[in-house]
Amino acid sequence: MVSKDQSIGGIIFLVCIIVALFYVVTLFYPSWLTTLGVSDLSGVQFWVVALPVFIAFVAIMGIGAWIGWTMATTPPPKPIEEITSEIEEKKPEEPVTEAKEEAKPEEAKPEEPAPAPAEEKKPERKRK
Repeated sequence: MVSKDQSIGGIIFLVCIIVALFYVVTLFYPSWLTTLGVSDLSGVQFWVVALPVFIAFVAIMGIGAWIGWTMATTPPPKPIEEITSEIEEKKPEEPVTEAKEEAKPEEAKPEEPAPAPAEEKKPERKRK
């Protein structure tokens, strides 16, 4: 069974194909519109080009206006120094109790540094 999203996607696909075919045929062969009863073909090609350009232009300007509005109305972020000082203030220093020392003796020991990994030797190139 086809899900709701798949059926909507199929409808969008078909509509886009039909509109694209209508656009191309009308742009290059506007005389086919006479079969639909359109008698004045003088401005058809102009409007077939002008209307999508107008819609695209208005959409791009709308997106630009939305980005500008968002940037203008969003407060600036806090400086890093202020954030780090707030984090440091929130961290209370835990008092060390005897029970914690007995329960976790391995934490009191300093950790030994890990041994350095052995370096891999690359094979030498043969010279000609």
